[in-house]
Amino acid sequence: MTKDNTTSQPSENVVKNTTDEAIQAPSNPATDKADQAPATTDKSAADNGEQAATAASGSSTETSKRRKKVKRHVPAGQMHIQATFNNTIISFTDPKGGVLAACSAGACGFRGSKKGTAYAAQIAVDKAAETARNTYGLQKIAIFVRGVGLGRDAAIRATLNHGMIIDSITDVTGIPHGGVRPKGARRA
Repeated sequence: MTKDNTTSQPSENVVKNTTDEAIQAPSNPATDKADQAPATTDKSAADNGEQAATAASGSSTETSKRRKKVKRHVPAGQMHIQATFNNTIISFTDPKGGVLAACSAGACGFRGSKKGTAYAAQIAVDKAAETARNTYGLQKIAIFVRGVGLGRDAAIRATLNHGMIIDSITDVTGIPHGGVRPKGARRA
């Protein structure tokens, strides 16, 4: 028996053309859809995974816009002065104690023993008060003074120059009750 070329087709759907070029034979549309279905399912699953990841991280295109920072307005607050022999630190806070503006003599450029002077404290108050007044609209303050340094009185006087209303002045310097352990007695 002779085999006929038409009866024995290769397993693939490839048909020889007269010019010996292999071309894809038309196949059953039902099998083509079945072959393509997993690819589209994988793609949609990947898209769903990306959406879930962006939703979890909160960085989708709609929420990627940053909110405009709301300017806080604090009409009344506190001023804390820490005056030591080596430096003077000024802090303006809201009524709860959250710092709005702060400055120190060292931050104003004074170095060494000049940081503890009354003039350095005055400059530090000028810088911190200007920031608190312009940025937060601070007008009325209660002053809390801590320490025994030279900048103590100068800081209060410098605050008056900025037109802020001083509600009260309180000394909160720590007082030792018993103090530290005394030095041992001298032996001769």
